[in-house]
Amino acid sequence: QVQLVESGGGLVQAGGSLRLSCTASVRDFKNNAMAWFRQAPGKEREFVAAINWVGLRTSYADSVKGRFIISRDNAKSEVYLQMNSLKPEDTAVYSCAFHYGGDWAGVRFIKYWGQGTQVTVSS
Repeated sequence: QVQLVESGGGLVQAGGSLRLSCTASVRDFKNNAMAWFRQAPGKEREFVAAINWVGLRTSYADSVKGRFIISRDNAKSEVYLQMNSLKPEDTAVYSCAFHYGGDWAGVRFIKYWGQGTQVTVSS
């Protein structure tokens, strides 16, 4: 059974940091790209960051570029999102996603989604 389980969310003050983790129970984790998305109340889900299969190529939404860092550990089947300089507008449910294919090619190649973890940034 495929599972993507996020952890590390919580309440933090503006300017603070959080590190999200996603543990994947999925075949061929190490051969496929992974991504983070977020959804704020009343808004559509949006792309945050992606990382290719070997961890050498990353992509970021403009809104988080320079503040967030995506990384992965293929030996542990985990992907991470280090979030720094958090802003109230970063408040959302953050979900990891398993992308079919080694290099990030877009949301249409997402095969599995996690349930998400809540991140709340207070002003």
